[in-house]
Amino acid sequence: MEKDGYAVNTDPESPPPPPTYNNDRKGSVLGEAADLYGSVQTAEHYGYVERGLKSRHIQFIALGGTIGTGLFLGIGGALADYGPLSILLGYSITGLAIFAMMQCLGEMATWLPLPGAIPQMCARYVDPAMGFAVGWNNWYSSALTLCAEISAAATVIGYWNDDINPSAEFCFAAIKIITIVGLLLLSLILMLGGGPNHDRLGFRYWKHPYTSMVALPFGANANTGRFLSFFSTLVNAAFSYGGVEMVAVAAGEAENPRKNIPKAVRRVFWRIMFFYVLGSLAIGVTVPYTAENLTSKGPGARSSPWVIAMVNAGIPALPSIINAVILTSASSSANAFLYTGSRYLFALAQNGQAPALFLKCSKAGVPWLSVAFTASFSLLTYMSATAGSSTVFGWFQTLTTISSLFTWVSVCVAYIRFRQALAAQNVDRNSLVFKSPYQPYTAYFALVFFSIIILFNGWEVFTKTGGVKNWDTQDFVTARTKVVPPAEADIWTGKAAVDAEVWEERAPRNMLERVWFWIA
Repeated sequence: MEKDGYAVNTDPESPPPPPTYNNDRKGSVLGEAADLYGSVQTAEHYGYVERGLKSRHIQFIALGGTIGTGLFLGIGGALADYGPLSILLGYSITGLAIFAMMQCLGEMATWLPLPGAIPQMCARYVDPAMGFAVGWNNWYSSALTLCAEISAAATVIGYWNDDINPSAEFCFAAIKIITIVGLLLLSLILMLGGGPNHDRLGFRYWKHPYTSMVALPFGANANTGRFLSFFSTLVNAAFSYGGVEMVAVAAGEAENPRKNIPKAVRRVFWRIMFFYVLGSLAIGVTVPYTAENLTSKGPGARSSPWVIAMVNAGIPALPSIINAVILTSASSSANAFLYTGSRYLFALAQNGQAPALFLKCSKAGVPWLSVAFTASFSLLTYMSATAGSSTVFGWFQTLTTISSLFTWVSVCVAYIRFRQALAAQNVDRNSLVFKSPYQPYTAYFALVFFSIIILFNGWEVFTKTGGVKNWDTQDFVTARTKVVPPAEADIWTGKAAVDAEVWEERAPRNMLERVWFWIA
């Protein structure tokens, strides 16, 4: 028997045929909400989010959240501590695990595109308690990352004036993309000797008297130290990649989700991977890991490896321009995490694991109470007025790194259970709109990879250097119901209304539109 294009069984326990809804947008939104809330009256009382996000909007939200201060600021500390080859390997290998996780997430989000998505997947396919834990963990992570990005903005403003307090301003993610492409091209030019001082860098900073991998002072020999150096970059890379899962968070508000979610999943990953891998290579070539400003704790983004590269190359105007872009980058990331944090809270309310008042949406489909509550936590950033914005940013980075790893582990576990639920309820994976490749091996690979990082994260605090303990409270902070049977996992509620909606397909009319559709 076929159901909406999916092969299912004919057992009496199978879900009933989808109800009929109006084809207009308002009727579809009401129908989707009624499916989830159980009645039209409840749906009308609370309202619901609108499906108005195109593929380019989803991609920009994910890019805006992922390409943030980690690439512009955080990566500099990793370069100083571990060396250029370590960060290149760390970002590349972590990127492969992110790819595996994103394939799992993309398949689930395309099957059932719900607002917030991840807490609902965990609650439906694994355990309601897991949905509760993941949802609140994600919400607090988004709220703290919002603070981290604003704190980073304060750090950047300090490049010009130490007395200005941070204020978040909206900026399109396109500014960051254009800037990073320009920086990558400039790094290539400097590497080949095209800078004002005509100094051909090549791979100078990978050779003696420098080194490609810093050997940490642990273990019996230098090779052990180099391995530990490489392993330590994985946590830093995880912080930088944090936010890539925003594609699924926006699934509940995506136009034509069966088409736009798979497109966004594929394109966002490769673009982020491209920027981070080439970015880590570029700064490893243009900046020595011994540069003093990389470990600077003072105000300003003088610690940004990109700014250091410009100063060393004798380009006087570019550092201020780069600082301005990093400021807009932090503001853009803060906006992206405000969006995702509010949607996680909305998803928790749908699960009955947060107060129902957070379900309330405006006429435009904005869960305004969820947005307001999440935004209120940005006031924590005012701690930077006394503690020093660089120190506050470091604490927020440490607290949010581990939460991203837990989220990705949860996605992999939810996918394994989702796949079992499909099999138990006789849904043929070949009939899925988006079928992730090499399953379940990619899910298990990502699950094991992220679990290892979580397990051994913060190992340095239990070691000694020269007889002195390496204990650090900030590093140590992040160092350490009933399971749903697959046959009973709810893989259907909310799906009928999405399947019933008809979306207009736009075909490119000329070459310019073909190029634009390929990009966005």
